[in-house]
Amino acid sequence: MKTICLIFLLSVSAWCFGQKPNWQNLDLQKDSTMGIGTERAYLELLKNKRASTVLVAVIDGGIDTLHEDLKPVLWQNPKEKLNGKDDDKNGYIDDFHGWDFIGSSKGNVHYDNLELVRQIRQNQVQFAGKDSTTIQPSEKPAFRLFLKEKEELNQLLALSKNRVNSAKGLKKIVENMVQSIGKPDPTLKDFQDYDTKDLTEDRVRAFIVLQLQHGENLKSLVEKQLDEAIIQGEIELNYKLNINYDPRDLVDDDYFNSRQHDYGNNDVMGPEATHGTHVAGIIGAIRDNQIGIKGVADHVKVMVLRAVPNGDERDKDVANALRYAADNGAKVINMSFGKSYSQDKKAVDDAVKYALSKDVLLVQAAGNDNKNMDVEPNFPNRKYENGEIAGAWIVVGASDWKDDETLKASFSNYGSTTVDVFAPGVKIKSTIPGNRYVEFSGTSMAAPVVTGLAALIREYYPKLTAVQVKEIIMKSVVKIGHNVSYIENGRSKSIPFASLCLSGGIVNAYGALQLAATYK
Repeated sequence: MKTICLIFLLSVSAWCFGQKPNWQNLDLQKDSTMGIGTERAYLELLKNKRASTVLVAVIDGGIDTLHEDLKPVLWQNPKEKLNGKDDDKNGYIDDFHGWDFIGSSKGNVHYDNLELVRQIRQNQVQFAGKDSTTIQPSEKPAFRLFLKEKEELNQLLALSKNRVNSAKGLKKIVENMVQSIGKPDPTLKDFQDYDTKDLTEDRVRAFIVLQLQHGENLKSLVEKQLDEAIIQGEIELNYKLNINYDPRDLVDDDYFNSRQHDYGNNDVMGPEATHGTHVAGIIGAIRDNQIGIKGVADHVKVMVLRAVPNGDERDKDVANALRYAADNGAKVINMSFGKSYSQDKKAVDDAVKYALSKDVLLVQAAGNDNKNMDVEPNFPNRKYENGEIAGAWIVVGASDWKDDETLKASFSNYGSTTVDVFAPGVKIKSTIPGNRYVEFSGTSMAAPVVTGLAALIREYYPKLTAVQVKEIIMKSVVKIGHNVSYIENGRSKSIPFASLCLSGGIVNAYGALQLAATYK
């Protein structure tokens, strides 16, 4: 149990040290960093060129509307005043920066279940007290799926409990080592000189020494690794995986009526806006204010659509957010979310078709489970229930900064037919609430890099359609000709990077803008 936790800690902590600031916007040729060449493009291709403003919608958990690096780029509904009235008659009162589809006058949803849990809760009404001998023949397929889902939930619960207990156990070991050293805040040398009592302490010491050698301090290390693991595990157990927890009453809607649109509130920050604020900064944080970070796109307005809780988003809310974005002029929509099950795929499919009919480009994060999406589907996705494919939709995997065998981020999903491109997604520094800036890793960070690129193209070449912008991004990638390493079933494997996605490469702003200039 302790070894498992240690392996987990090593896996989430073994990021490469030494990435350059703003590395996602740097250039392989000029900076020896596998960024997307944004800075070079501004310097060499866009200098003295005129740009038009492009509206980007971020469907997420909320955005800090007061952040110093974002406030000037947030969309303001030109037809709406903050006066308690629906001035533009669109069904949403005071939707000044966007809308919150997971709240009401009662409050805002912070945590929610996984879709798996919601489906089990919904289906157990039908199958309560039944077994294989008492169900009707027509119910057997649904019953088998119900049992499969319950088994999956039990496995997830066991895994979460194990992680919490392992982190707590490991924290206790660290506390005992600190007590034995006899100092409240031991130094690197203290741990190097410490005489370990057993193999577990030996491994823990090696881990701590590695982190302290790279400038970490013990207090921060415990907080970021152990305390955070405990907190996240308990959130899973108390909310995400808890069959008895259902926060939907807070939204006060007719949940199974997917045609209902007039619900929610205008609190687009919500109770926790860290993820969405980080995403928004990558896309469009002010580039020339000499503070914070530089977003990819320089003439964007960001529409805030809150539809993603800490847990799985709900299809109805995603569908309504897509429609809202399309109705209010968004030209690119960022979707840094996804899940393994879908409750109402048709509602999302219909909303996607609606958005595409208004020339919107959708950009989605591939997910962080290191899985092959050709085999294990993710939702939402561009394949409609009738088998047709949504055209203006880009799925993004996450890449690291070195052009070597580590180029694929260890956590990133992939798929030769289901993932389109890869983009920087490891230790990306961006905005978080309270005028702060931190580094996060995930395909949630890679997707807004591509969203920013799509917006940048549409800023300087506004006549291009969403389908053309996708085509340009796909055709202009930096092709990767070497293998990358990744873990499959606990074993390291080496495969051609080109097999990880349709384009076989990393998005490139410089090449994309060069190509865009050739389109008539």
